[in-house]
Amino acid sequence: MNADELAANPHATSWLVHDLNAHPELPFEDAAFDAATCCVSVDYLIRPVEVFASVARVLRPGGVFVCTFSNRLFPTKAIAGWLATNDAGHVAIVEEYFRQAGGFGEPESRRCTPAERPFGDPLYAVWARTAA
Repeated sequence: MNADELAANPHATSWLVHDLNAHPELPFEDAAFDAATCCVSVDYLIRPVEVFASVARVLRPGGVFVCTFSNRLFPTKAIAGWLATNDAGHVAIVEEYFRQAGGFGEPESRRCTPAERPFGDPLYAVWARTAA
C-alpha cells in the first residue's frame, strides 16, 4: 500500500511504508508484536525467506504470523514459481517459507472459503507461531 492509502484508514493510529523487496528486514525492535499478517502479497516477495525470518524476529514468543492469498494476482509482479503452480502448490510454497526462515513451529494451512461456495476466488491461509 502507498502512503495515501494508509493515511485514508481512519482506524490506523500509525503506519509505515516499507518496501520489503528492497529491504526485507523489518524496521522494528525484536519481540515487538504479538501477531503479524501478510494479506494477498506473499506472491510478490522476491526475498520471502528473509522477510519471514525478520517477521519471526519481531514477534514475541508464541506470536503468530498469518499469510493469506487467493489465486488472483498481478502476473507481471508475481514471482515465477508462483505463476508456475496451482493453489496447492501456493500453499506448499508458503509453508516452505516458514520452514526455511526458522524461528517458527510447523506451519498450518487451510482453505478459508466454504467448499459449498464454488464461485469466486478461493482464500487460503498459512500460519505458524514462533517458539514459546
